Amino acid sequence: MDDIPPHSGIRERLGLRPIINVSGTMTALGASIAVPDAIAATTAILPEFVEIDDLHRIASRTVARLTGAEAGFVTASCSAGMTLAVAACMTGADLARIEQLPNPAGMRARVPIMPGHMVSYDAPVEQAIRLAGATVVPFGQATSVKPYQLEAVLDDQTACAFHVVSHHCVGCGQLPLGEFAAICRSRNVPAVVDAASEYDLRGLIAAGADLVCYSAHKFLGGPTAGIVAGRKDLVRATFLQNMGIGRGMKGGKESILGTIAALEAWERRDHAAARRIERATLDLWRERPAGDRARP
Repeated sequence: MDDIPPHSGIRERLGLRPIINVSGTMTALGASIAVPDAIAATTAILPEFVEIDDLHRIASRTVARLTGAEAGFVTASCSAGMTLAVAACMTGADLARIEQLPNPAGMRARVPIMPGHMVSYDAPVEQAIRLAGATVVPFGQATSVKPYQLEAVLDDQTACAFHVVSHHCVGCGQLPLGEFAAICRSRNVPAVVDAASEYDLRGLIAAGADLVCYSAHKFLGGPTAGIVAGRKDLVRATFLQNMGIGRGMKGGKESILGTIAALEAWERRDHAAARRIERATLDLWRERPAGDRARP
């Protein structure tokens, strides 16, 4: 992380207990500490009127540059981004269909996912898919998935296929993203990836994902927001969900600009130095109690 701002005393004023976080960027612990750039950008835009679509255009260019995608979109959270990405694959840019959701009548609405990827982030991943009106289609077994099993479920009613990149997923027997995306591409089915708290901003697009969903308020240290990056046509269809089910998931001016600032700070950050600081802190927490136990 960049330099952490001075302690404000807000926890004490609210009567909240202090936290020593050894769990990482967990939503239940407030996700992450926002980087100064994001705090400054958020503070600067809050007193201003702004044309939101202009901010979205800037955000799209920033997301595209940092991820290697064609375009990007900022929404309320990664979970919201997952729902809207699925919705985008169902409706495309058809405004009538966008207004129709979550009723999927007449649309491709099947979304295959490996059972080993049906994990929980304090809510089921598959629920984010169903919120769009889609039908979750598990394929393969929890610890064993073969290419032919994915091929068998990719039919003309498939909206997209869903892949999760997370330490929560089953660690063996899963289709790697590159192979997963290649099979989807051979059937003209978009591959959508949930990568909420993963550090890899470019590799997932490079591996063939059509849409990737990130959290802005975890590893990036931004405000609460979600990022959808990928193909321009699908990102545009994701953005257009703000005229439908995405209205309740929209990002505000502070979230959009704060996410832009967090992405730009990520680009400038000395990541090796940040890892050294984290490692030194963890070593201190591990060694200090051991030293106390060794005392007579």
